[in-house]
Amino acid sequence: MANETNQWKPNVTVAAVVESRGNFLLVEEQAEDGIRYNQPAGHLEEGESLLEAVVRETLEESAHRFTPTGLVGVYQYRKPGSAITYLRFAFAGEVSAPEDRPLDTGILRALWMPVADIRACRERHRSPLLMQCVDDYIAGRRYPLQLLHHHS
Repeated sequence: MANETNQWKPNVTVAAVVESRGNFLLVEEQAEDGIRYNQPAGHLEEGESLLEAVVRETLEESAHRFTPTGLVGVYQYRKPGSAITYLRFAFAGEVSAPEDRPLDTGILRALWMPVADIRACRERHRSPLLMQCVDDYIAGRRYPLQLLHHHS
């Protein structure tokens, strides 16, 4: 049995899946391997709930206030050639009009993109999770937020 100091742990992330009239809210960001598209997403910070994290990350990356309405899915992903595994919690929801505020470092812009355009630029996706989350959303996957429990 591994002890606490050498126990493997995934990186927990959250993502917002937001659709309006067939277009999805994405961010264009500067990543290690070039300019990439992703949902507004980021890491869970110490002490915050998953819902608090997705609201914060969406605001920081897109300047939109996000209201989660359901859980689209939970995804495990290990980037090829990397030792890092991500455990992503993707949430469906709605956003307010964008606020006048700077975006997170590395985020070039927030944009709305139709599904056909998202599919056509897979080589520019941050990871395959972008398309998987969109496909799951389109398939109607929404799980109640009551599945999540945050004990502080």
